Amino acid sequence: MVFISAAAAMGGFLFGYDSAVINGAVTGIQKHFGVGNGETAFVVAIALLGSAAGAVVAGWLADHYGRVRTMLLAAVLFAISGVGSMFPPSIEVLGMWRVLGGIAIGIASVIAPTYIAEVAPTAYRGRLASFQQMAIVLGITVSQLANWALNQAADGQSTNHLAGVQAWQWMLGVETVPALVYGLMALSIPESPRYLIADNREAQARKVLAEVEGSGVDLDARVAEIRRVLNTEHKPRLKDLLGGRFGLLPIVWIGIGASVFQQFVGINVIFYYSSFLWQSVGIDESNSLLISLSTSIVNVVGTVVAMLLVDRIGRKPLALAGSAGMAVSLALAAWAFSFRQGTGDSATLANAYATTALIAAHVFVFCFAFSWGVVVWVLLGEMFPNRIRALALSVAASAQWIANWAITVTFPNLSDWNLSATYVIYACFALLSIPFVAFCIKETKGKALEEMG
Repeated sequence: MVFISAAAAMGGFLFGYDSAVINGAVTGIQKHFGVGNGETAFVVAIALLGSAAGAVVAGWLADHYGRVRTMLLAAVLFAISGVGSMFPPSIEVLGMWRVLGGIAIGIASVIAPTYIAEVAPTAYRGRLASFQQMAIVLGITVSQLANWALNQAADGQSTNHLAGVQAWQWMLGVETVPALVYGLMALSIPESPRYLIADNREAQARKVLAEVEGSGVDLDARVAEIRRVLNTEHKPRLKDLLGGRFGLLPIVWIGIGASVFQQFVGINVIFYYSSFLWQSVGIDESNSLLISLSTSIVNVVGTVVAMLLVDRIGRKPLALAGSAGMAVSLALAAWAFSFRQGTGDSATLANAYATTALIAAHVFVFCFAFSWGVVVWVLLGEMFPNRIRALALSVAASAQWIANWAITVTFPNLSDWNLSATYVIYACFALLSIPFVAFCIKETKGKALEEMG
């Protein structure tokens, strides 16, 4: 069961690697193509629009072709994108390859939590679903480690050559290796028993259920329960999500809200732009990449904490604690950044305030990692009724990518305008997420998926 969940979550590793690796390549891309913040933001953010599109089609692909085949498609797209991004003749072509990689990210962001939620035994579902976020943060960490190592090998400049290719190109191309691993692991795991029963392959479904739920499980009862649920539903269509006062079913709006709040606290500014961010307050490229690596390690530690607690104390308590911690740390960072002197390459921040901002950033990442980073993905795999789960998760994940794009594309210009005010905005969203969790989110700990009504 652990191997199955880890294999599915390998897509999350690539999701994290592909989305965050651009952080180390940003400076090299700017210098190589001679572009400014606007074009840079376009290249960084354009992948997220691809991710939104991938998330939209992922549910349909999963329901029509199966969970495993959809994973294989994502692996192929990741590999092609990695090779293409390594050798772009222009910034526009790089953007095109980034979109393709983004589509793979969007598919992976939906298929892993869907698959794990359907295969995992109820008692361990939260921890196993957390593999998705752990894989994401490991992917982010490995990307930052690779960026820093390649930068060091290139004497601290991402435009210097290594084996005839610039360092930033290697940063983008290395993801081809884990993409191939993802494809091989996907070939070695079983299909979801719910999909198999829906596809009238009951014998295979029984075999999978026996493997993942243990020899003591009543297979007849489990198959009957899944078939009963399937017989009361039909293939989900977009109109199935409609209802309520505001167009969509309330549960769908809650999923969208959780996804949007997860992004509007500005977490991915740290992972996409931390090199750019720390350079904007006077830290050199090499040290800024080292800081990016340290925040990624904090991200991993926080995710481990979440995996240990999510099935013990529940989803809501973690989310509430994380929201409070993020609000305080973001406000502290905003205060520290208010003392920045100068603009552009000449900007500086006094040591005391720089240290405060650095500590606040690490606390923020830790608070996000032990709460919203894991909880949102676990909830999205659990909270929707069976009849609309894959499609509703696709819509919520798509909203997450659009929110991610909005934050990513606006940060360079916002930081040029007022870096401190930008972090005040993120702190406000962290504060608003507290009543959202308190009044809108229902606890899903210990509930079977068939209980979600």
